[in-house]
Amino acid sequence: MFRSLVSAAAVAIIATNAVAQPTFATPQDAIKYRQATLKEMQQNFKRVADMASGRADFDAKVAEASAARAAELIKQPWAGFGPGTEGGKASPAIWKEQDKFKAAAGKAEGEVAKLAAAAKTGNLDAIKAAIGPAGASCKACHDSFRE
Repeated sequence: MFRSLVSAAAVAIIATNAVAQPTFATPQDAIKYRQATLKEMQQNFKRVADMASGRADFDAKVAEASAARAAELIKQPWAGFGPGTEGGKASPAIWKEQDKFKAAAGKAEGEVAKLAAAAKTGNLDAIKAAIGPAGASCKACHDSFRE
């Protein structure tokens, strides 16, 4: 009895910690999902970048919220790049060079997470220091894997 309770608790913990992966009815649904997710991520990133460059007034709370949202969103679109989802602006290299693509995506995720951490401090100089590497990691992925 005790063993089954422990097993049930372990399953519940694993299920609670699992990240739900979206499923798509059609390849076009996957393409739309990844495009929408990346577009929203870009809009949030741009809001912070505009503040860092002086094109927009600095608002620490908006920068923090936007950077945090960008860091959440950049983890999500990769599910939309599964087998059979070629198309959109995605380069065929994504499906031919999966390891390179995953490494570039991971680098971008890490740099945007650093930007979110910098924005959480409310320090504009910290944001300025983090925005360049984050933007460069996004650009590197686009240069290699976007048409």
